[in-house]
Amino acid sequence: MSSCGVTTTVAAPPSRLATLNQGATEVALALGLQSRMAGTAFLDDAVPTKWKAAYDAVPVLSKEYPTKEKLLAARPDFLYASYASAFSDKVAGTRADLSSKGIESYLSPFGCADSKQVPPVSFQAVWGEVGDIAEVFGVAPRAAALQKEQKQQLAGLRAKAAGKGLNVLWYDSNTKAPFVGAGHGGPQLVLDAVGAHNVFGTLPGGWKTVSWEKVAAADPDVIVLADAGWDTAQAKIDYLEHDPVLSKLTAVRHRAFVVVPFSETTPGVRLADGAARVSAGLSKLRPHS
Repeated sequence: MSSCGVTTTVAAPPSRLATLNQGATEVALALGLQSRMAGTAFLDDAVPTKWKAAYDAVPVLSKEYPTKEKLLAARPDFLYASYASAFSDKVAGTRADLSSKGIESYLSPFGCADSKQVPPVSFQAVWGEVGDIAEVFGVAPRAAALQKEQKQQLAGLRAKAAGKGLNVLWYDSNTKAPFVGAGHGGPQLVLDAVGAHNVFGTLPGGWKTVSWEKVAAADPDVIVLADAGWDTAQAKIDYLEHDPVLSKLTAVRHRAFVVVPFSETTPGVRLADGAARVSAGLSKLRPHS
């Protein structure tokens, strides 16, 4: 099996997995691997209720990235991360160095350091990552069941089309120049699933920094806000409502906001849940055009 250009081979399913980002942790929990986890690190927001008990059974190595010494002290036999930063010299070390110590690894395809190795963002690619981890740990039927469940969930959301006719801004972070969902990332997949129009959907990539002038010109019906520890949804709402220009946006005047945990906005095992949350939020709103 290969991830981000590195081939991983295991003689037997690992028994001491360490996960180094929330996305990786939640894939492991979704596959029921908590009893085989030696540790976890780096949450962006809260683990969902459905996996909370499983998560609480796993040692937390660090609030953010652990030191290399602390990580190795947990005696992991496999490392799984969502971002290439986990395999820097300051954290786990390079994947080649780890392999020389008998510790194999997997890096999410969406987190490859080389952008040419990152696959087009799709739910199929998300399920491919889950399938890779399931294969390593010998639990392929669990990945198949998860994919079937999420396919059914998404089919229901597409049929409902709660976002039909709505122009939506996906606001991730930053106030000086907003960082928004563009046309080829998690936000676009979610908005496609609920039938909404992304006002910045023509921009390349998953995320883009734009100007507030462009946001004002788009005047969205609804604003979806990512909620993360480092930039809360409420802080963004406060900024929008107190800015003399942005407070006049249609979505802001009518408080047409939908809040989504950051972990449900990036390509991963919770993205389908993000789509369900956005669908439910749009259904509750009665935005004015």
